[in-house]
Amino acid sequence: MSYISQVKVIEGSQGKKLFLFTLSTCIWCRKTKALLKDLKKSYSYIDVDLLEGADKDEAYAKMEELAQSTSFPTIIINDGEDVVVGFEEEKIKSL
Repeated sequence: MSYISQVKVIEGSQGKKLFLFTLSTCIWCRKTKALLKDLKKSYSYIDVDLLEGADKDEAYAKMEELAQSTSFPTIIINDGEDVVVGFEEEKIKSL
């Protein structure tokens, strides 16, 4: 099984394709999701800390590949066209 099968989708307005790597215990991850919800943005996310074994390894490898980072939250925009690492409120609002 791949971590992709465990991705959660939040519906909102269409626009840029947003994918978040988050931790279930991360306050900045929760703030990022709340801000996207307030902005009515569609996004998908995975709580990496809830993954196990190869799925967790695969998620970390994908983060490293796309963002050159394994910090949380990480937002992948349009399949890697751009990346936001951390809670960057102004950048998130501009998405």
